[in-house]
Amino acid sequence: MTAPVSSEASTLNSHPSPPQVLTQVPFADFIGLNLVRMQDGEAELTVAMKPELLNTWQVAHGGVTMTLLDVTMAHAARSLNMKGADKGPGVVTVEMKTTFMRPGEGHLVCRARVLHRSSTMAYTEGSVYSANGLLCAHATGIFKYLRALPASTGLRVLHPKDGQA
Repeated sequence: MTAPVSSEASTLNSHPSPPQVLTQVPFADFIGLNLVRMQDGEAELTVAMKPELLNTWQVAHGGVTMTLLDVTMAHAARSLNMKGADKGPGVVTVEMKTTFMRPGEGHLVCRARVLHRSSTMAYTEGSVYSANGLLCAHATGIFKYLRALPASTGLRVLHPKDGQA
């Protein structure tokens, strides 16, 4: 994000509206990501640290921090196509660059926004803040919009084309 938000730590537990439903991402559910806000090209997600999410130094594992950034930026990108409860077409990560500034400790908050959008791509940025409001990590990401998959089929299996392994 462009600038840290003042009094970050005091706003971690006070949200203006009830949490929304996270887009179906089983891995995000598994690690405990919570959607706070998703609208107008912005998103905010949180995760509370638990022993399974820590590294050797007892702080957030880098993979948890990167997943939080990835899912939050993806939700920001998807928010531009929302129509009510329908979150519109999905997105896939094309590229993500992450910079770590300090360890993630306690309840982490990630805020992301879309910087630019074309008909097929969204260019985003996101920042992760620790429980005491310090900037832990920042990322930029590029997401490709996909056509919505039929809900009845669940996961789509891609079959190789003739002559490809």
